[in-house]
Amino acid sequence: MGRLAGKVAYVLGAAGRGNMGQVIARRFAEEGATVAVGGRHAEELEWLAGEIEGMAVTCDITKMADIKSSIQAILDAHGKIDVAVNATGLGLLTQFEETSEEDLNMMMDLQFKGPYQWMQVLVGVMSDPASIIQISSATATILVGNHHAYIGTKAGIDHVVRGVADEYGAKGIRVNSISPGLTASPMAAPHLETPGLLDAFLKNYPLGRLNTSEDIAAAAVFLGSDECYMTGQNLQVNGGLTLRRNPLPSEIEASVMAAMAAQQAE
Repeated sequence: MGRLAGKVAYVLGAAGRGNMGQVIARRFAEEGATVAVGGRHAEELEWLAGEIEGMAVTCDITKMADIKSSIQAILDAHGKIDVAVNATGLGLLTQFEETSEEDLNMMMDLQFKGPYQWMQVLVGVMSDPASIIQISSATATILVGNHHAYIGTKAGIDHVVRGVADEYGAKGIRVNSISPGLTASPMAAPHLETPGLLDAFLKNYPLGRLNTSEDIAAAAVFLGSDECYMTGQNLQVNGGLTLRRNPLPSEIEASVMAAMAAQQAE
């Protein structure tokens, strides 16, 4: 019997082929959960739901109406939600002074207001025992250059997680977050193929490799299971990255330039 047998799980942010949300959803299904996958792209969600014998719900986390309707659809189909994971996010890369008001509003809607409202609805329908899991980022702790809107909104929602965990612990609702570092995934693959880029990051990982989406899914299984007696915490599932730091933009540039020069000299 799987560690999530009998549970109904909602994984939001699972509409990108091979992304972290999809990996988490598959692992949850393998652990015995009935999984509803959510996101903006219905066709991709329906495909995944068919693969894992789950259900698909369309949801743009920036819209409260979508949040409410997707959660209600799961409740109508299964009568409960035991585990909810928010894996939505966007790694906006732009210099601080060049971040537009439009981009800033978009990041706040996607990575702060949306998760805030998602939790608002969930705490009203979940019951003991239940688990809410927010996917955060190591950069909310150790920073990374040219990602200020990203790291600020991730850090902000981490603190909301703590407050919600404190307030709703009496209802048996655990609320935690997980912080990956740079993740070896299909989404990152085109960037990691840039000569020298991976080298700039790897030296800061004590365990010697980037984390994978599977690493994050394993942590989410624990947080979602009845074995977990933890709430209001942030799990740094990134191979020890926060013991060190991310490379500076100048260090990344130097590593890439050196690797390209070496290739040209061959």
